[in-house]
Amino acid sequence: MANIENISIALPLEMVTAVRQAVNNGEYASSSEVIRDALRDWTLKRSLRRQGIEELREVWQEALQDKSPGIPMDDVLDRLERKYQLIADQTGR
Repeated sequence: MANIENISIALPLEMVTAVRQAVNNGEYASSSEVIRDALRDWTLKRSLRRQGIEELREVWQEALQDKSPGIPMDDVLDRLERKYQLIADQTGR
């Protein structure tokens, strides 16, 4: 990490406590390491979310271009109703 810049952040007391506990328990060497780890996780989560959105857009475009007849809505709803009624019957609800 050649280029390091200090920033100041404000955190709720619960988060500050959690960060300090992680350092005190030896999980991390410093508060900065805790925050860097959290930011790596956040960055990965954002990346996966963007990837998921892009995949959904691709599937949506494929669906729009698909000219096959599909399944009538009433048939789908009937199947779902039977499925969830069976689940309810099995759980005794």
